[in-house]
Amino acid sequence: MAEAGPIFTAVSSNAHQLYALLHCIGFAQNAMVQITPDGIRFSVEEGRVIQGLAFLDKALFTTYTFNLPAINNENENPVVDSSASENLDYPHFVVSLSALLETLKIFGIGDSTATNSMRAASVQPSNVSATSAFTAPSLLLNRSCTFQYLSHGSPLSITLAETGVKTICELTTYECDDGDLDIPFQRDGIIMKIIMRSAWLHNAITELGATNPQVLKISASAKQEPFFTLSGSGGPFSESLVEFSIEQDNQSSENPSDLHRKVLTDDGTSRSRATRAKLAPTVTETFLVSPPSSMGTRIKQDYRFSFIQKASHAMAAANKVSIRGDRQGVLSLQFMVEFDGTGAITTNTGSRSIKEAPASTVSFVDFRFVPLLDEDELRDEVTHDAFE
Repeated sequence: MAEAGPIFTAVSSNAHQLYALLHCIGFAQNAMVQITPDGIRFSVEEGRVIQGLAFLDKALFTTYTFNLPAINNENENPVVDSSASENLDYPHFVVSLSALLETLKIFGIGDSTATNSMRAASVQPSNVSATSAFTAPSLLLNRSCTFQYLSHGSPLSITLAETGVKTICELTTYECDDGDLDIPFQRDGIIMKIIMRSAWLHNAITELGATNPQVLKISASAKQEPFFTLSGSGGPFSESLVEFSIEQDNQSSENPSDLHRKVLTDDGTSRSRATRAKLAPTVTETFLVSPPSSMGTRIKQDYRFSFIQKASHAMAAANKVSIRGDRQGVLSLQFMVEFDGTGAITTNTGSRSIKEAPASTVSFVDFRFVPLLDEDELRDEVTHDAFE
């Protein structure tokens, strides 16, 4: 009987895209990998209270070959997002995510990601071209990165090639634990959905982080002001607040960066307000808030601020973010990361639609957070950590 070929082989002509997406969820040492016909799914988690999901779509690769093994494993797979069918048992294993990122950095692509993070820290859009003879995306055009997974239990092989020189790295794969399941998010029980520019969320979290808070409080209402606020509390300094509100003076503003700066510095007392036909913060593209009757007219939920900060790389890299909350309090931050024709991240598209972006590729990174039940839970965790 002829020996079957590798389960999975994929070739990328621009490893910068792969590194940028995986770097967004690089807060954990290890990642669970699942290979599907539509792409590779990476999942990381910490303490079953925060989870990061990155999907490397096969569109990011120049060639993508997947051969489903004839004999499936007996272990039940975690739930797969819409990128893959949920009913099939695709190969899955655990690898060192930190080792994978270091492997991809052999091409020297870390500098480009750091530049994008610094650029996103400001609400001013950058008009400087991201491509030149000395930028990392340009340098990667003549290089290739090949992923290969031969069979169940084999290492994940990564081959980096440049002008005839090859570097081969084999990452040991490990069996997944039975507890490696997704944090459940009720897609049919969403009570809050807010879509806005990711740079505005990144700047808000950065502003709040200056006071070193322990808790991030999210408040949203579709009927009364303030419509959407983020506040930090529990730190050694006073409580800080960022309010996204309707500003009458900004109704005709065409510069979203100016609008954001005014919203961040608004003290809530000195500016006039206006009511639009659809009550929503001016800085949001979508604002849907429908709390259950038990919550009244306002959604309020608390989360560990340090966990939210772990999504800062994704906030800096993404164009837009979808902030969603379900009935059980789980928070989902889904980031849209867009690459241009050279593979560089584009963070200055503003309100431009995806269809208008020439030769662009869109990928998504998802974070899920379990809410804090009460302040006593947070104090118990802090006390436990102090005496460990």
